[in-house]
Amino acid sequence: MGAKKSVKSKGAVTRKAGNLDDFMRELDHPLKRDIETVRQIILNVDPGISEAIKWNAPSFRTTDFFATVNLRSRECVQLIFHTGAKVKATATTGVNIADPAGLLKWLARDRCLVTLGVGKDIRAKQAAFEAIVREWIRWV
Repeated sequence: MGAKKSVKSKGAVTRKAGNLDDFMRELDHPLKRDIETVRQIILNVDPGISEAIKWNAPSFRTTDFFATVNLRSRECVQLIFHTGAKVKATATTGVNIADPAGLLKWLARDRCLVTLGVGKDIRAKQAAFEAIVREWIRWV
């Protein structure tokens, strides 16, 4: 018998009874193990972070979605950090995030690409990445 799913917002199914676990188990991706590592890093940053399948990829939220794994990337783990599905004031004012490790590539004032690499690279960047997640969720 399959897990029950609860819909939080259009297009998003929150993790309930292993929903995202099932998605990850069935995912055919060369970086699956590294994506799982990043998933756990994000969830361990703050107890208010939950996960769901949004935009057909693992996504993370507090009060709104803030990060989505870029499954198109096959060479290194990447995430898109954003401020949710709806346009907010940050679209014009911008998001101000410290990035001493140079992990962010800004795509818009309120959206960026975070490149973590693979394997040991992810662990080497973990502290800087956790700091970015902490700062970013303040903007959501």
